[in-house]
Amino acid sequence: MPELPEVETVRRGLAPVMEGAVIERLQLNRSDLRFPFPPGLAERAQGRRILSLGRRAKYLLIELDDGATIVAHLGMSGSFRVEAGEGTETPGDFHHPRSKDTRHDHVVFHLRGPAGPVRVLYNDPRRFGFVDLIAPGGRDAYPPFLGLGPEPTGNSLDAAYLAARFAGRAQPLKSALLDQKVIAGLGNIYVCEALWRAQLSPARKAGSLVTPAGGPSGELERLTDAIRAVIADAIAAGGSSLKDHIRTDGSLGYFQHSFSVYDRAGAACPTPGCGATVLRMVQAGRSTFHCAACQT
Repeated sequence: MPELPEVETVRRGLAPVMEGAVIERLQLNRSDLRFPFPPGLAERAQGRRILSLGRRAKYLLIELDDGATIVAHLGMSGSFRVEAGEGTETPGDFHHPRSKDTRHDHVVFHLRGPAGPVRVLYNDPRRFGFVDLIAPGGRDAYPPFLGLGPEPTGNSLDAAYLAARFAGRAQPLKSALLDQKVIAGLGNIYVCEALWRAQLSPARKAGSLVTPAGGPSGELERLTDAIRAVIADAIAAGGSSLKDHIRTDGSLGYFQHSFSVYDRAGAACPTPGCGATVLRMVQAGRSTFHCAACQT
């Protein structure tokens, strides 16, 4: 499943095309994806102007001029494709190649913007993604958003916040960080990378990073900085694709070549002078990559 930096890359790639454009027609080529489309979705979107493209965790938010919001989730295989004139672009970098098979073009936004007509197509061979509609004023009560923690890119994520969430918890640190109620959109790759940067064991008890007074320890300050930095670096690189896929600006996303521990079991730990190798273990059914010598 695409992680937050991939979704943010998609948002940034689509924003110049979609923001300010009018939806002349929303074409639904089937009745459902992972879930049925909401009743009247095409009719309610027609004629609406797109004010902005946002993101909450791994959800894209298409904000309309009547206060409603179209929500899109990429699932396992979903992607957007932009077609304007003779050109075609697929915003975002992913772990696996995205489909361009038109048989899987399930949703088509027919738009008219300042540069003229353009089509934005949602393609999803496995149909684990979805497109939904939030009524005006209903975003806070939208079920997938209830209880989500702060974004790892926002100012509300700081060490004091994490100390309050971790206090007294015996849960392994990696599991605590993957809890979407603690941090929204933080996935397996970036937890592994952030823990390595902070030199903290994924098996440490989360509560061990909180002082007796309930404040953040120096280790937790270091971890918070590492989380923000690794996400920022991945977004700047265009995501964490394990293959080289061209982004909308024609450049390639290379953050995958910067992985320090993720998917590098048996390789030398990149910490200068370490000399140990990267290990893989399984926590709660997920692969964890770490250096037992550096991360304590």
